[in-house]
Amino acid sequence: MFKKYTGGNANNKKIHWVALVENHAYPADARVRPHIETLADAGYDVTVISPREKGQSWYEKVNGVQVYRFFLPAYGSGATSYLMEFLHATFVMTLLTLWVWFRHGIDILHVYNPPDTLFIAALLPKLAGKTILFDLRDLSPELYVSKYENHIQILYKLLVWFERVTCRVANHVITTNETYRKIIIERDGLNPSQVSVVRHGPDLMRGYLVKPDADIRSRARIIIGYLGSMAKEDGIDHLLQALYILDKHYSHLDWFCILIGPTDDLEGLQQLARELGVQDRVWFTGYLRFEQWVSVLSAADICIEPAPSNPVNNISTTNKLMDYMALGKPVVGYGLTEQRVTAGEAALYAKPNDPIDMAKQIALLMENPELRAHMGTIGRRRIEEQLAWQHQKERLLSICERLTEKNSVQVT
Repeated sequence: MFKKYTGGNANNKKIHWVALVENHAYPADARVRPHIETLADAGYDVTVISPREKGQSWYEKVNGVQVYRFFLPAYGSGATSYLMEFLHATFVMTLLTLWVWFRHGIDILHVYNPPDTLFIAALLPKLAGKTILFDLRDLSPELYVSKYENHIQILYKLLVWFERVTCRVANHVITTNETYRKIIIERDGLNPSQVSVVRHGPDLMRGYLVKPDADIRSRARIIIGYLGSMAKEDGIDHLLQALYILDKHYSHLDWFCILIGPTDDLEGLQQLARELGVQDRVWFTGYLRFEQWVSVLSAADICIEPAPSNPVNNISTTNKLMDYMALGKPVVGYGLTEQRVTAGEAALYAKPNDPIDMAKQIALLMENPELRAHMGTIGRRRIEEQLAWQHQKERLLSICERLTEKNSVQVT
């Protein structure tokens, strides 16, 4: 057991923890917020640097956490656009890191990816003897290959190099599952003691079990739900095709599908729904806050994780899958490695990348309310007993405690 951090080091100096978050504005990032709130609750002096969403302040305190935000323009969704976004963010976040260091000090710099270019912001603090923690949430090389069929090999190799340099600059690396851990140890030449797994998991204290939205519940006999971003690699086209097959091959017409989250191409997905003839029973809600989507999704009978088999999905653990389980919902998805590790018997698994088989599994659940209830109970129990954030936060705090004591930790 590790002693709990009590707000200072041996000299009674409060540890200043600075986190760099580019992927989403804080506190909207559901994968980062539990980390930051856990650190603040444990007594660390925490500052977050993140992009700014419309309407947010450039600076504010959020539950005791200082948040500095910067403008990040929308460059688009192509490979060049992502590169421009990452370069812009890296430059600005490097300057803000230096400014926060000058104004408040830095003891530990916590760098979240993407992008993996943020090692640049860590170089001067590293040379000054500060401790660097790299939080690898996405494998950027695999994500790039999955997003772009005509990917450029030299860009893939550049992303691998960025990842390797970032891992080498860091004193310690956190990642989200054992598959990721194994890959970066082998690919980046790290000592196994340098890499720890801290899984993401639902925070049950936020209140997942709420009254279902009555309007949604009244729209059909079976409500089908999806939660999360909707980019090419997320498989929304697979889900829409499966819904079409439900109509044509299984004659299941009394359903309604809610898709919650931001989309890269809303117009294209709506056009596909029209072409398949399911547009009147599909609702793209856009982004909803936790308090909104938890009520909407609580009305669902079946939840879907349609992410197809590809280099990144095969090895990734998705938050949406655990959110479904926290709500006690049965899940249908493709039989990908980490999906099976996470959901176990709480999901039915279709043949990878086969919308026809996905429709078959959805139909099976539509016809079996007892099976739905049984699977939902299994999923909720797995969250409560193994996967909830409450089980992961002590591991994070153990790593943080070691980082406050020396520049390297021995946690595996």
